[in-house]
Amino acid sequence: MTAYVLVSGPFTGGWVWEETASRLRAAGSEAYPVTLPGVGDRRTGTGTDVDLETHIRDLVRLIDGIRTPRVVLVGHGYGLHPVVGAADRRPERVARIVSLDTGLPGDGEAAVRSVPDPEVRARLADGDGSDGAVSDGSGTGGSGTGGDDGWLAPPEPGTWSRWGSTEGVPAEALARLDRLATPQPARTLTRPLRLTGATAALPVTGVLCTANGSSTDLVQMLVDSGPPQFRALADDRFRFIDLGTGHWPMLSAPEELAEALGRAAAGEGHRVTTSDRTHAQPTHLLPFLLDVPEVPRERRGRVDLHLPGGPGSPTEGAPRFADADADADRPRPAVVLVHGGPVAPDQRPTPRDTPFLLGYARYAASLGAIGVTLDLRLHGLADFPLAAEDLAEAVALVRADPRVDGDRIALWFFSTGGLLAADWLAAPPPWLRCLAASYPALAPLPGWGAVESRFRPVDVVGTADGPPIVLTRAGQEHPTFTATVEEFLAAAGRNGAHIEIVDVPHGHHGFELVDPTEESRACVERAMRSVLGHLRE
Repeated sequence: MTAYVLVSGPFTGGWVWEETASRLRAAGSEAYPVTLPGVGDRRTGTGTDVDLETHIRDLVRLIDGIRTPRVVLVGHGYGLHPVVGAADRRPERVARIVSLDTGLPGDGEAAVRSVPDPEVRARLADGDGSDGAVSDGSGTGGSGTGGDDGWLAPPEPGTWSRWGSTEGVPAEALARLDRLATPQPARTLTRPLRLTGATAALPVTGVLCTANGSSTDLVQMLVDSGPPQFRALADDRFRFIDLGTGHWPMLSAPEELAEALGRAAAGEGHRVTTSDRTHAQPTHLLPFLLDVPEVPRERRGRVDLHLPGGPGSPTEGAPRFADADADADRPRPAVVLVHGGPVAPDQRPTPRDTPFLLGYARYAASLGAIGVTLDLRLHGLADFPLAAEDLAEAVALVRADPRVDGDRIALWFFSTGGLLAADWLAAPPPWLRCLAASYPALAPLPGWGAVESRFRPVDVVGTADGPPIVLTRAGQEHPTFTATVEEFLAAAGRNGAHIEIVDVPHGHHGFELVDPTEESRACVERAMRSVLGHLRE
């Protein structure tokens, strides 16, 4: 027999699991839907009396009282934080952790980091829930301001989708969610999770809700070409099960969820593996595919300028910027290279010091232009406005440099940095001579609801008289990226925008690092030749 401990996200309690729990019990298992202290009918005192550690201790007491040998802990949203914390205290009692449509948190990570609602994230960042910066505890209005008792008000009716897709949830279930939701002690979201490492060997199953943007295919993409920390998901202790519903399967698909939990407890599910292209080195540290010479570099805060005139000569056989010699004694054009993300704030090296951006910047400089790299404060999905501000400031700094011809600027976006192209397509300045994008996301990816609607290049391409666009496509691209590119091209065709396409038929996402072939080299050279050609015109 298996005992399931079911822990939900903020503002809710054990009542959300009622239908799923009844199905688990009908199948012969035990089910313990949990209402954590400070929430629902367990709300007492002030919000500052309850934090993440309170919830972890409460789950540990529950686990200690269960006599069934096999205990499976299920965490949904915020609920995964106390689940992992309790498993860390009682690893010998836990047969498996199930992360329900939620990323597995690590040591030192506070739940606020993954709150999907950007407004709530911003409010919580202003305080820890104990200084009145969060909520008055009334549970109404959802304004999250005033008061001194550290509560975070639940979402207003009709806004639950800001916390995850509500696809499939019946209207009566949504009405019940509105009616029974209670304020959340803010310190449960702002206090960091502290782990000893005892959970490192525990089996984990991710139940992924595809209508909310999660899927096994997306996990595979992250393992193949995402940040290096995602490679751990290819370990044998991880399994994944897809559910075709939104973020609240206990309300939208309780029977299917109960079946998925049964499969998880039995160790079933898909295992993600590293591919033949996976390198021993993290992808972002692989060498650039062209052997380009070092050039002088100047650092200005978050911005680096890579200047022509360094030792060595341009890459043999590479296209030479025709005006390179003529530009020697006058301001040069500049190519600003924009990385994707989110990027972990503690990632080292930062993007501008990786072989990838260094390679592109040095390549541009070796051909007579000024290559510009920068580090964006793009650490979460809600950070695109901050990243856009960083980019605008960087461009202004570059154009003000006397060595730069401020009327000849190109912006080159990579991967999810492509979302930042929206501002420049919507209102292109006359000095922007070219906009380039390589294997970009040109609309927020599925499940990226925390990204502001402003960052949708597919909605603004061709709506203003803008510069030529050079688009590099990887033939082996991830489907989620490909879909946004196809939507972008369709909109460009309708609006009459001029786009030059550079195809890399056998290239994958980040082909400059993972596919250092002659085909890839030729395509990088062609794209650079085109970008520099537009700067020359």
